[in-house]
This record gives sequence, C-alpha cells and structure tokens, in this order.
Amino acid sequence: MTETRRWYVVDRIEGDRAVLVADDGGEPVDLPVASLPFQAREAMVLAVPLDGNGRPQWARAERDEGEERRRLNEGKARLERLKRRDPGGDVSL
Repeated sequence: MTETRRWYVVDRIEGDRAVLVADDGGEPVDLPVASLPFQAREAMVLAVPLDGNGRPQWARAERDEGEERRRLNEGKARLERLKRRDPGGDVSL
C-alpha cells in the first residue's frame, strides 16, 4: 500500500516559526521549525506523509531535492520564455 503524501514549500522562516504553502493552494501553515525533522530553509520542497485522517505528519516530513531542482528549472525556463516575448527587454526578477 502506498502512503499518501502532500507537498509543501517553505515560504518563509519567521524566528522559530516556518510558514509552509501546500501545492493544493490551501491556507498557509504556520508551525514551529522544531516540529520538522531537519533544519528548514526557505524554498525547500517537503514531501509530508498524511495520517489516516489526512493530517500532515510533520515529524516524518522529508526534503525532496529532486522536486526542488525540477521546480527551479521550470521557473528558469518560464522566465526565459517571458524574456523572449518582452519587446522592451525589461522583464527581470
């Protein structure tokens, strides 16, 4: 049986709190950094197992570096496409 997971991105760290955003676009989650099994950093992608009731199991979260790279590459490609379509050459992020 495969375990159900949800992906979150660490949006920001505010002191001892981490603010995470789920891929499904739900409300941001604010939780203690200490509730994660590793030192979280902004822009990390986390694969978080869900319990039988669909609640995230933060202590079992895993960093998904492959997904981080995929998303970064996708963002870079999107930016390059925008730059090619920008007649004034002033698109920058």
